Formats: sequence, C-alpha cells, structure tokens
Amino acid sequence: MLVLFDVDKTLFMNSDPLMGQATTDAIETVWGRSLAHDAIKNVDHPGQTATKITRLLLRADGLPDEEIDSGLERWCKDVSARYLELLADADTSDWSSSEGAAEAISQIEHRALLTGNPEPVARARMKLIGLNHLFPPGQGAFGCDAEDRPTLIDLARQRAGDWPREDTVAVGDTIADITGARAAGIRIVGFAPEGQRDALATADVVIEKMAELPGALAELSAGT
Repeated sequence: MLVLFDVDKTLFMNSDPLMGQATTDAIETVWGRSLAHDAIKNVDHPGQTATKITRLLLRADGLPDEEIDSGLERWCKDVSARYLELLADADTSDWSSSEGAAEAISQIEHRALLTGNPEPVARARMKLIGLNHLFPPGQGAFGCDAEDRPTLIDLARQRAGDWPREDTVAVGDTIADITGARAAGIRIVGFAPEGQRDALATADVVIEKMAELPGALAELSAGT
C-alpha cells in the first residue's frame, strides 16, 4: 500500500504566517501586484495547492489567467527562496508534528508526501519537525508540480513506479483532501485531531490520532 501524506495540519500542526508573506512578496516580484500579507484569508485556501491559491489571489486582483500562467514557474522559484529566507530568521521553537506521527509513519513501508506546499517549503517544515528523513527524495508530489490534487496524486503514483490507484491511500485533514482522493480514484483517511469527525465523515476512515493510522490502514487493506 502506498500512503500519501498531506502536510499542513496533518503532519505539521502549526500555523505558519511565513508562507502567506512569501506568497505575496513573490507575487509582487513576479507580477508587480502589491497584496496584503494576509490576503490568503480572503480566498478559498484550505487544502488548495500553493499555485492554485496564487491564481485565486491574482484573479481577485483582476489579473487574467494568461498573465498568471506566464509567471507561475518563476513564482514557484521565488516563493520558495523567499520562504527559506524568512524561515532563517523565524522562531520555530514551538513547531511540532502531530503526536505519534514519526512512530506511525515508520511503520508504513511505502510512503510519500502529497502536499500543496512547494517542495522546498514542505521539506523545510519536515526537517524542522524531525520527519523529513522518513520521506525519500524523488517521491510524492508538491504544490508547484500541478494546481489540482487529483493530478498530484497521479504524479505521486507515477513516481512510485506507477503504483496501482486501488492500493493507494491519502491521509489529510480537509474536505479538499477527500474530494481530491475521490477524483483520483484512491481511498482517503481523514485526520481529525480536534475532533471534527463529522466534517470528514465522507472519508473511508476517520482517525483522531496518528497512532490510529496503522490500524486504519490495516482495516482498509483487509477490505480490499
């Protein structure tokens, strides 16, 4: 079984305003549009990829898709560099992973990240919370690889040697994770650490602690 892990609020549990600032700083550099650092709050962002969020922000600011498309590749490079620059001066002493994540992940043989973060951002976060070594390079899919989650899922399966979709499971905390998994034809474990089980009720299984994940995967495997 290939298990694809979301990052924000699934493995990385902190709120991180640095990405919002890096996003708008890079938007200004690439497209010359000056947006508030918290502009992300004004668009539908939970579970979205970084490139999709940026498209939504620029559309809201009146930029046509053709101009957005022409700058996205450069934006991906600039936002990652700006994020790492901001991160170098940030206090991350309270950053943490979800409780029991390392132990649960280490029990899964085939695993990868599936996140809307650009890869340098995701890797930096994973390194700081002690999980990066659990996810080999060259695997998974990230927010600058594609704008939509179904395409990211297909890419992650391809990078895993064309892993069968019927033997692939995503783990995530948002409705977008669920709808993306359904559209890609894979199963989904909803992660509800704050008890929001009802919001994720359409997932195949819902867990509240990472320690429950190996059992949930065994349940899905048995039901295959």
